[in-house]
Amino acid sequence: ICGARLLKNYGLVGPQVCQLSTNAQGWTKSRKLLLSTLGVIGGGAGALLFALEQSVDASGTEAHPYHQPWSHNGLFQALDHASVRRGYEVYKQVCKACHSLQYVAFRNLVNVTHTEAEAKAEAAEVMIKDGPDEEGNYFERPGKLSDYFPSPYPNENAARAANNGAYPPDLSLIVLGRKGGEDYIFSLLTGYTEPPAGVVLREGQNYNPYFPGGAIAMAQVLFDEAAEYSDGTPATASQLAKDVSTFLRWCSEPELDDRRLMTIKAIGIFSTLAAIVYYYKRHKWSTLKSRKLAYKPVSKK
Repeated sequence: ICGARLLKNYGLVGPQVCQLSTNAQGWTKSRKLLLSTLGVIGGGAGALLFALEQSVDASGTEAHPYHQPWSHNGLFQALDHASVRRGYEVYKQVCKACHSLQYVAFRNLVNVTHTEAEAKAEAAEVMIKDGPDEEGNYFERPGKLSDYFPSPYPNENAARAANNGAYPPDLSLIVLGRKGGEDYIFSLLTGYTEPPAGVVLREGQNYNPYFPGGAIAMAQVLFDEAAEYSDGTPATASQLAKDVSTFLRWCSEPELDDRRLMTIKAIGIFSTLAAIVYYYKRHKWSTLKSRKLAYKPVSKK
């Protein structure tokens, strides 16, 4: 920066002081050419990377998920907690048989989808392997709020053996781990169709155009009335997919509502502070900027 003379030296009484300056009047032609070349190269590299990323997406064989009008899309929009609760019910009745939520604890449900008593009841329905006890034996006990959602399989090999060699991924961070987020999850759950001509599937595979490669081991699991809602909402396939996608978004970012609330508070506080600082700056510098210097020669008498 100093070599490009973005910092100008001002000779004052005492040591020289460097102040930021964007004045290019003192730049040589070589310096202007160098900085212009660097700017063009940087902008061109960014445009090239963006174009390559777009071309890679366009050349893929999988279909691109449609963007859905989620209630939490806006910068200041919160999650629909009624939908999050219904999505938990879909996970419990449908997805729990194969997929785990190893990074979500029952205590995370408190004051989000369930009351403390309801969350304790949900945890007590699950048997957790614990131990060893005083005799060195492992035992099972009812779950507590501090316990995490258990995996439906004891290990990865058992999971693959039960699913024709395919390993069901953990759903705790699936929304952040897949491009498209909840749009991808919704499209995947509702996008099962018959394979087109020329596409041959192996035994146990299903065709889904939104899955990379098209062949997916997971069969279609969401149908009308595939789950039952406690609030009486009609359990259509699209409603089930929408609610479980919202629930998985909450699992991936449980702090989403708090972060957006903090953003609103920060904008309000910093806006007030900015106005105060601006007024204080004008107040302090008004006497210096409005002063008038007059030269009065000293009389020789």
